[in-house]
Amino acid sequence: MKNRNRIIRFLSVVMLTAALTAGCAEQEPTQGGKDALQTDDAGGVDTTKLQGSPDEGGSDGLSNAGENNTDSENDVMNGTASKLGSLVEFSAETLDGAVFTQEDIQNKDVTVINFWALTCGPCIAEMPDLAAFEKSLPDNVQVVTVCFDGAWSKEETQELLEECGFEGVTLIAFEGDLYDLCRNIQYTPTTVVVDSEGNLIGDSIIGRQADLSGTYLEAVNTVLRAGGKDEISLEE
Repeated sequence: MKNRNRIIRFLSVVMLTAALTAGCAEQEPTQGGKDALQTDDAGGVDTTKLQGSPDEGGSDGLSNAGENNTDSENDVMNGTASKLGSLVEFSAETLDGAVFTQEDIQNKDVTVINFWALTCGPCIAEMPDLAAFEKSLPDNVQVVTVCFDGAWSKEETQELLEECGFEGVTLIAFEGDLYDLCRNIQYTPTTVVVDSEGNLIGDSIIGRQADLSGTYLEAVNTVLRAGGKDEISLEE
């Protein structure tokens, strides 16, 4: 039974990666699709039932984030990212063989999670910018990437990340809430911001961003403001 479950999970990830590659986003839409991926009875992703498309908008990735009123606060807390799920309980394997869980989320005020694939051109093109952003953050904020095809291309994944200068954590296998969240991702690259309780805050940021650092910094500060914490600035 365990072997059968492992096979099903492996096939699910393979099919998920194929679906994401087909939906790889070159433009800069800022909100997630209206509907999640539909799944078949075996637990895999049925790409024929992919519904919805990203809404076009500005490049900031967060709606009304700078407004100080109740409606905008509700928009931030109940943005499109929250519809993808949460990260309250999960376990994941990192590229270097370590274990990453919800406790690693709880140890930071904000976690930025970037979902990507080796087969996604825009994902690879933005990785140097993501690496630079990660290096400029203070200790209370972290960047984590999830590579959908990294489990069976570890060496290639490692070489690419080293070439781009990314020194953060990269996850390649996942269970629990993170597994469910990955199944709901429709496009790569997709980036979400998560608070210390595992809540996804604001809107999903989809596609390669023209100003990655500026877009992500505003997303991070939106989470900090929502939690009553001091905003950050990027270190040079």
